[in-house]
Amino acid sequence: MRKRWLVSGGVAIIVVAATLLVVSRAKSTGAAEDKDKKPAVTLEFAPAEVVKPVLTAMPERIEFSGPLMAPRTAVVRAKAAGTLLSLAVAEGSRVKAGQPLGTIDLSDLQSRAAERAAGVDSAKARVVEAERQHNSNIDLEKQRFISTNALESSRATLEAARAQLKSAQAQWATSSLSIREAALAAPISGVVGKRSVLPGEKVSAEQELLTVVDLAELELAGVVGTHQVSMLKPGQKLSVRVEGATTPVEGRIDRIAPSAELGTRGIRVVVVMANPNEAFRAGQYASAIVLLDDGAQRLTLPVTAVGQSSGQDFVWTLEQGVLVRRIVITGRRDDTIGRVEVTQGLKPDAQVLAARFDSLKEGAQARINGTPGVPAARASAASSKAS
Repeated sequence: MRKRWLVSGGVAIIVVAATLLVVSRAKSTGAAEDKDKKPAVTLEFAPAEVVKPVLTAMPERIEFSGPLMAPRTAVVRAKAAGTLLSLAVAEGSRVKAGQPLGTIDLSDLQSRAAERAAGVDSAKARVVEAERQHNSNIDLEKQRFISTNALESSRATLEAARAQLKSAQAQWATSSLSIREAALAAPISGVVGKRSVLPGEKVSAEQELLTVVDLAELELAGVVGTHQVSMLKPGQKLSVRVEGATTPVEGRIDRIAPSAELGTRGIRVVVVMANPNEAFRAGQYASAIVLLDDGAQRLTLPVTAVGQSSGQDFVWTLEQGVLVRRIVITGRRDDTIGRVEVTQGLKPDAQVLAARFDSLKEGAQARINGTPGVPAARASAASSKAS
């Protein structure tokens, strides 16, 4: 019995010792963890980094662009085949309507015209002879020397001669017209834009020789989305900014296409702008800007305050000392003043971070110019704006 008691007592002592050892290690481990645990960091933002939504008017801005075009552009073509003898103008030369531009060897046309002029003279002679014969037959018929049928035959001969004269005159007039049209003359006043041939070259009928461009009025054709085109109408005034120009010029909408461009959701809009001093040239790139007044006051934020993720717009707000990431729905946007409309998801008195910061976490403690905190958010603003 004594031996059993000694064994039982020894086992109990070992169990108690093991228990005390486990408890001691747990306490030491907990103390180490408490020692390593850092206190929560409160982010601090300057007053300039936090904004409230502002009610303001947001004029609708419609912008479209494209190259300038000269609607009054005339192509001078050769009206007859021949050799180009001379061309008195070069690219950039200013010409007036009707001004001679050069000459083409028209020997073939001129010989044809001379031949047809001779045909006219021959036809006139036949008419004179037919008239004389018919007048003589009239007298003979009165004296009953010829029959009525013979008189009618002479009348038909006279009418045929007169018809042949008209035909010859028409052919001669056509030849004369061809010669006049073959003369190279400026169809409109303007500037020579392109010269396609040189003197001495053989040219064919309807071959392009040069173009004349009238720069007094230019057109800009652009594409406007179907959701905005209903706000435009012909005659509406707008401003046009041409590349290289320091100030915009006034233009007006001339016409709007009746249907969208094939395969797109855009409709073609043509703008006309005056160019009296010919300061601009066809082919320059330009942008047309239409500003439509806004009669409503809209809740707006700086564009830098709105971020986007997975196709959703969001902002960071400060609410009861913590950061909250709120999904918002935006409306109109004006990059010239740097503001965007918020239609849903934000209260008018909300405190919103004015810039996009990196590494922000929802629920993080934050304050505005409170006791010293960690201004790390400000340090990362520049990199996030660039992204």
